[in-house]
Amino acid sequence: MDLILAADLKSGNIVHGMSGRRDEYRPVQTPLASTAEPIRFLQEIRPRYLYIADLDRITGVGSHDSLIPALAREVETLYLDRGCRSPDDMLDCPDVINIIGTETAGSDLSLFAGGFLSVDMKDQRVVPNGTDPVQILSNAGVCAFEGCILLDIGGVGTRRGLDPEFLECCRRAYPGLLFWGGGVAGMQDLTLLDTCGFDGAIIATALHSGAIPLDLIRDGCLC
Repeated sequence: MDLILAADLKSGNIVHGMSGRRDEYRPVQTPLASTAEPIRFLQEIRPRYLYIADLDRITGVGSHDSLIPALAREVETLYLDRGCRSPDDMLDCPDVINIIGTETAGSDLSLFAGGFLSVDMKDQRVVPNGTDPVQILSNAGVCAFEGCILLDIGGVGTRRGLDPEFLECCRRAYPGLLFWGGGVAGMQDLTLLDTCGFDGAIIATALHSGAIPLDLIRDGCLC
């Protein structure tokens, strides 16, 4: 199972997320890096895989497009959510996989070809329309996505743990590559995701707190 470092961008810094309350996000403070400046942050942590949410672009107040190519050069693969609202918003950049989030993409997901679908959730309901995520995953199987991410926005930064029954239900609903992000508390949750058949886990808080070893994010896999 791949392990992907989450690093949200806001106002030129890597910020620490908490339950989707973006107005409260502040530059990250971690014992693993001396700075929240994105390039140096990555050079010090040295993840293999990176997930970036450009919060400025998602919320319509700016973008970090000029920074993305430099960040992509620091990792093997960069998964990028830049708030795609149409296929024209997908960024063409080497080693970058676009993420199409339900929060911004609109109701017709069949318009998008390639990239990963992010099923953005709060309280196990899809943002923004409150749909059952299992239904979205079932429908995504006939679309042209490279994979899907289940992103528990409400769980981001909380380390509150995961629901095994919900994970198993979601895994059965989608036959392709499936990642999880949000609420991972530590190694036990990574083992649970692996056992349930997930192909990747997106982590941040559990890494910075020491609950997940730094070597794992550098290796990029749960081996």
